[in-house]
Amino acid sequence: MHPIPQIVIVGRPNVGKSSLLNLLAQRRVSIVEPSAGVTRDRVTVPVELANGQRVEITDTGGYGIQDAQDLTVHIARQIAVGLERAHLVLFVIDAQTGVVPLDETVADVLRKTAGDKPIIPVANKVDAEHLEADGIEAARLGFGDPVLISATTSHNKQALYDAIQSRINWSDSHEVPEYTEGILLAVVGKRNAGKSTLVNFLADDDRVIVSPQAGTTRDAVDVRFEVDGRIFTAIDTAGLRRRRSLESDIEFYSHHRALRSVRRAHVCLLLIDATVPISQVDRQLAGEILRHHRPVVLVVNKWDLAEQDHAQQEYADYLDTALRGLNFAPIVFVSATQKQGLHEVLGMARSLYDQANHRVATAKLNQVVDTIRGERGPSAKGGRRGKIYYAHQSGIDPPMIVLHVNQVDLFDHNYQSFLLNRFRDRLPYSEVPIDLVIRGRDRNAG
Repeated sequence: MHPIPQIVIVGRPNVGKSSLLNLLAQRRVSIVEPSAGVTRDRVTVPVELANGQRVEITDTGGYGIQDAQDLTVHIARQIAVGLERAHLVLFVIDAQTGVVPLDETVADVLRKTAGDKPIIPVANKVDAEHLEADGIEAARLGFGDPVLISATTSHNKQALYDAIQSRINWSDSHEVPEYTEGILLAVVGKRNAGKSTLVNFLADDDRVIVSPQAGTTRDAVDVRFEVDGRIFTAIDTAGLRRRRSLESDIEFYSHHRALRSVRRAHVCLLLIDATVPISQVDRQLAGEILRHHRPVVLVVNKWDLAEQDHAQQEYADYLDTALRGLNFAPIVFVSATQKQGLHEVLGMARSLYDQANHRVATAKLNQVVDTIRGERGPSAKGGRRGKIYYAHQSGIDPPMIVLHVNQVDLFDHNYQSFLLNRFRDRLPYSEVPIDLVIRGRDRNAG
């Protein structure tokens, strides 16, 4: 996987780095909230510039943040790694407060660690002309004249794009392949289920902070990596808890980002903590996954702590009962901290992606339908019996099978469940959701 130019955004807390990332990405990537310390991990997004070239832009936590969860050292480490890998640095200050001592501290850090990497000072929050003078003050930090912008109103955005394009060496840009996210994996689960540990292992990189503190991850963090020639993007999400337990706007946004990642993903990895009973949050996530017909691997984590009390088949039977509707989903037993069973997770995710994107020829599908119908047809109602005229697959991801019938009401829920089970037995969709559509004869046709 050829690296594309990396741009890292640094600065003290509350200067608007997350807003700047959202501006450059032209979509809401990072949570923007007035309280300091919302962003903790490295949040990375691909961006296509006006010249058609692609870069990856990374937002980092605020330098010098005093984090209430004692994550200050972890945040500083994420900033250091981001700087080490960057080709270009955007150093953000707040034009409304002017240069403060912590900005000067950040500038000293950049002089010592950035080497000869280009640094663009960015004076943010220039929401009015009279604030430009305060923004220009950033020139005294020693990195040249700042770009004066407002990330919230997009004021002077083009000047920032121009500055970025002019400071990157594009001489070998022709070698960079078209950017792809590959297979999107939404890593979801309740708080402290081990999601960040799993993501770091899969990516072979300490991309997200791992801490015993609940609620460490807040943004949905995309981590792109390649394994055996196949590209993946793992989306590490905030751990969910019951909605009435949400304590702040940050938790509210994090909660909805986690649910949105399910809708966005090709495959979900639902982490189950084997040391505690299945919770309402686990059931809520299972319901969200089913509602959107997403393939899912049930990743039973912390199995090293639970296997003395349960056999794997016994626990699998427990999951079938506790997470109704997901009995077709494959189960992988792992220990993220002990690095046991984790390679199987990616192999299973790859298999589910391929199943969800497989298309069965109409002739083959109708042969299968005829076989199933011969085994059992729909129940008769009032002397009427359901007839299936033909079937076709109208879509993938999820596989959508459309049955054209005489009367829809003759195909009740029980018979549809029977059909789905038989389709999984006879078609290459054994472990993914199937979207079954029953269509009646159009009485107005002809």
